[in-house]
Amino acid sequence: MRLAFFGDVMGRSGRTVLLEHLPRLRRRLKLDFVAVNAENAAGGFGITENICDALFEAGADVITTGNHAFDQRDEISLFDEEQRLLRPANFPSDNPGRGASMISVGGDRHVLVVHLHGQLFMAPMDDPVPALERELGGVSLGRDVHAIIVDMHAEASSEKYALAHYLDGRASLVVGTHTHVPTADAQILPGGTAFQSDLGMCGDYDSVIGMEKSGPISRFVSKMPGNRLQPAAGPGTACGVFVITDDTTGLATHIEPIRVGGRLITSQPAPIDYA
Repeated sequence: MRLAFFGDVMGRSGRTVLLEHLPRLRRRLKLDFVAVNAENAAGGFGITENICDALFEAGADVITTGNHAFDQRDEISLFDEEQRLLRPANFPSDNPGRGASMISVGGDRHVLVVHLHGQLFMAPMDDPVPALERELGGVSLGRDVHAIIVDMHAEASSEKYALAHYLDGRASLVVGTHTHVPTADAQILPGGTAFQSDLGMCGDYDSVIGMEKSGPISRFVSKMPGNRLQPAAGPGTACGVFVITDDTTGLATHIEPIRVGGRLITSQPAPIDYA
């Protein structure tokens, strides 16, 4: 299978660049499945039904979120209504929505997506490992599903690395989201699981992790809370990762970063078949 996962969509700038490039990338890379983290898509805080619909129409198959999942309070019911929209599995069990979803691809293949929330330097949350095992539920890669993808929405790279190695050989792809900065560590782990510790964001990088610069600078300098932060509105870069898996085992055979548009140096996989 040919998969792509795009990092945190930040405000209008992030939406614009991803909606512009995703249909073309889907065709050019012959993608079978696309995941998008969109927890900051609505003005930097949460997601709405209209944004979900636009991302699905552009080519997303599943949307993950994170600590800002429920920031748009008038839209919380969407998490119960839309099976392709996930909140972290280790949120309290009585929260709206679900932490995993099995998505059919072309009618005869299936991808299991599991979404988790980190514990280090984050708001207190249930242990992600028991939640992960509960969502996996004995599902075996290559036997029961054609791909397993895990989004670990976490601050600490150490926590993301530990989880990736814990899953090595059991998942097709483990990605980190949340820090809004793309890491240069895309790799295939020894057991065959593709991994990047943070995908970065889809948004304006002439910013402070996606926010207009003056607000965060003022907070750091003055130590005062200041006004509500606003997403930066300049040209965005869409950041993510491209992965190819073995059709028999579900394990990764190729991984490559994606960076298109905006300020960052472009990294665009060639539209060829990889061995």
